[in-house]
Amino acid sequence: MDYNKLAELLFPHIDKTPEYYEEHFPKRVLPEGAKVTRLGPSPTGFIHLGNLYGAFADERLAHQSGGVFYLRIEDTDDKRYVEGAVETIIKSLDFFGINFDEGALLDGETGSYGPYYQSRRGEIYQCFAKEMVKKGQAYPCFLTEDEINEIRAYQEANKLNPGIYGQFAKCRDMSLEEIQSKIDAGIPYVVRLKSDGNTDEPAHISVEDGIRGELSMPENTQDTVILKTNGIPTYHFAHVIDDHFMRTTHVVRGAEWIPSLPIHVELFTKLGFEMPIFCHTGQLMKIDEEGNKRKLSKRKDPELSLDYYRNEGYHPDAVREYLLTILNSNFEEWRIANPDAPVSEFDFTVEKMNGGGALFDLNKLEDVSKDVLVKIPSATLYDFIKEWAEEFRTDMLPVLEDRAYWLKVLDLDRTGEKPRKDLIKASQIIEYFKYFFEYTKQDEFPAEAAADANEILTRYLDSYDHSDDQSGWFEKIRGITADLGYAVKPKDFKKHPEDYKGHVGHVSTVIRIALTGRAQSPDIWEIQQIMGEEMVRDRIKKFIKEL
Repeated sequence: MDYNKLAELLFPHIDKTPEYYEEHFPKRVLPEGAKVTRLGPSPTGFIHLGNLYGAFADERLAHQSGGVFYLRIEDTDDKRYVEGAVETIIKSLDFFGINFDEGALLDGETGSYGPYYQSRRGEIYQCFAKEMVKKGQAYPCFLTEDEINEIRAYQEANKLNPGIYGQFAKCRDMSLEEIQSKIDAGIPYVVRLKSDGNTDEPAHISVEDGIRGELSMPENTQDTVILKTNGIPTYHFAHVIDDHFMRTTHVVRGAEWIPSLPIHVELFTKLGFEMPIFCHTGQLMKIDEEGNKRKLSKRKDPELSLDYYRNEGYHPDAVREYLLTILNSNFEEWRIANPDAPVSEFDFTVEKMNGGGALFDLNKLEDVSKDVLVKIPSATLYDFIKEWAEEFRTDMLPVLEDRAYWLKVLDLDRTGEKPRKDLIKASQIIEYFKYFFEYTKQDEFPAEAAADANEILTRYLDSYDHSDDQSGWFEKIRGITADLGYAVKPKDFKKHPEDYKGHVGHVSTVIRIALTGRAQSPDIWEIQQIMGEEMVRDRIKKFIKEL
């Protein structure tokens, strides 16, 4: 076989050489130890938590080492392409603070190693497919879909490994004349890798994984497709070419790609490229309602989609903070020692990642979010809530108009040695503080004080003076408590319940519910100072009237 003639027959339009591309995409000039990482999503319209999980690892590895983090759009699958998906990907990642140094952007591309869309790199892939044909490392395959189905059925019936290899690679040894004849007849073909693997007794290969350590597995024996009939590469082939010429040093990807690793090793080897360090992450898992551990599902778990966190209004700082707790096993220990340090100061390493599957816990995210939000200044938090409402809750914008008022609301009990930590996300915050704008009774009066509710509120209204300081205000509550036969000190009621109707907490809860509709809230006196005297009196009067 004259492989040079075959290569020219298959790729007559390709005139550039591998040397050309090596010169065109030179090795990056970076500090020693700098890492080059990438995110390579497919524009399918769905960006999920796993993408963000991997992106955050990529970003940390690159930026804390003085390296480069780029975005490559792997859009070679026309059937799954969704219009506007690239914009969704970029905006979603930007929201969570994932910033790229180069690659695909909303307003085009930036960087010297593009194009960063695989659909625009066709000639590069075909150049190297041509080179592999020249070396006898790849060949055209004319097997039809029906023929491949027949092969698959035979393999299944005889319990053989599936795929095109050995005796099933029927086009492997075609003569140049046969190939020419089929091409002249217009018969479509793909280009397959001509694997060197021993189909009878595959040798074992060893790959050092950045997370999992040494991986040992059988070599590749498959004549896998590298170019489809339309000349577009498969993922296997495209990512090898791209990672080499974009000078990627580390590839963070899911464990589902481990079975494909032998193919990638063979391609890197045949092409003469240095292989990046692969870091195969575990899948994101959760404990379901039955107590079983399973992977997050697009169909079952709305929290898998990044849209979920944006729609709910989780602050991106909280999501990033939580992801670090499951990305690196030592992060929580570091956070305890460095409570106020930015996450950028944490020394992220792939060695501390969990290769067995990270457990995602929405409740834990909410706990982390409480800790994060309490440190965010009220003005910054208000701006975040307002921006969120502009996109997701336009009906709440009138409520959010008074910035000064909201800053007082958000500051409630958030300062001091023991600040309250119950704010989780924008949607919850707006609902939580709704009582400052409209009244809805959510809780019932405590049983101990329900019968006296009218009297408690009437006395409270009669004694109410908006100018009272907190101490003077509470003394009046204690007076009402004692006059109506309730214990001023809860411990007295606990010791001698027969002597009292209830205690001061029951009395104050009646007032709290009349003002907020809830049995639990921040300090009543502070709430009243924000509401203003007119609202306080109106609400108490209305409640008395309805009792």
